[in-house]
Amino acid sequence: MGVLDHVSEMFDCSHGHKIKKRRQLQTVEIKVKMDCEGCERKVRRSVEGMKGVSSVSLEPKAHKVTVVGYVDPNKVVSRMAHRTGKKVELWPYVPYDVVAHPYAAGVYDKKAPSGYVRRADDPGVSQLARASSTEVRYTTAFSDENPAACVLM
Repeated sequence: MGVLDHVSEMFDCSHGHKIKKRRQLQTVEIKVKMDCEGCERKVRRSVEGMKGVSSVSLEPKAHKVTVVGYVDPNKVVSRMAHRTGKKVELWPYVPYDVVAHPYAAGVYDKKAPSGYVRRADDPGVSQLARASSTEVRYTTAFSDENPAACVLM
């Protein structure tokens, strides 16, 4: 804390006034089903007029909307759901290469766009299935990295 900040706090005349917390620039990714151009237009217009929104981009094939601006993600989701009447949720997917076990139960999702799997830390997803010790033993027994692996391969 600098000297100027200290002096300005000593002579502060705004007793009882709340200081507004400044919002940070955020990128909010949302999953919403868009079938036609009319749906795309409705989704875009539902959030374009929101205070703090800088840009809106749509990916209709992936059913993904990206909103950039000084906004609260929960407010964006609730406004879009109210204005469009569609099921709206925060983007539940992460890139395929980020997850340690992409085909484990609770992570792999057939409905996910190509290159994506379901986020593992999502509370709505069941606990990530871990390989048991016998599965690991059989998997490493035929591995190229294991020098004591089976030589029949």
